[in-house]
Amino acid sequence: MLTANKLMPQGRGLAPVLLKRAATIELDWDVRQKSRFDATDSQGRQIGIFLPRGTAVRGGDVLVAEDGSLVRVIAAPQPVLRITHCTAHGTPFDLTRAAYHLGNRHVPIELKPDHLKIEPDHVLADMLRSMHLIVVAVEEAFEPEGGAYGSQGHSHGGHSHDHDHDHGHSHVKSGPKPLVLAPELLDDDHGHSH
Repeated sequence: MLTANKLMPQGRGLAPVLLKRAATIELDWDVRQKSRFDATDSQGRQIGIFLPRGTAVRGGDVLVAEDGSLVRVIAAPQPVLRITHCTAHGTPFDLTRAAYHLGNRHVPIELKPDHLKIEPDHVLADMLRSMHLIVVAVEEAFEPEGGAYGSQGHSHGGHSHDHDHDHGHSHVKSGPKPLVLAPELLDDDHGHSH
């Protein structure tokens, strides 16, 4: 069995002709979120993938096998729930609310400008429908967001950039600012209960 233990995110740095010639493997999200798995590529070769723990493989990533050959990963279609807003009873903002509630439950979500995708779950589907969203079961590739602190998150369209927004300004580093309450907020009778 051939092994692969190197991942090139989105095949960055490789010539397009090399990507075109590379063998492929089609994997669903359940497999791609594992760092160790076996697969059969488009050339019929058995490949054991051994990546650092916590590594997720994305559609478009390229694995490098021990013999130097390249294997391009394709995100396989799989059962997912496609969530859209109801144009008759809602607004696109309803998708933002849905993403908040799903994220609060730590549900893997694929975010698109006009829809969300999650793995099938009838309880969540019922919750989303009660929020007047349209939920449809489909077979599509699933690429959920990586965590905000994860190294395998999306890469802003294939480029990276520094997120230091100092812009040469001098900032005074200080501790947290004290909370100052208006005197009218300090009395015990606020007119409502908690």
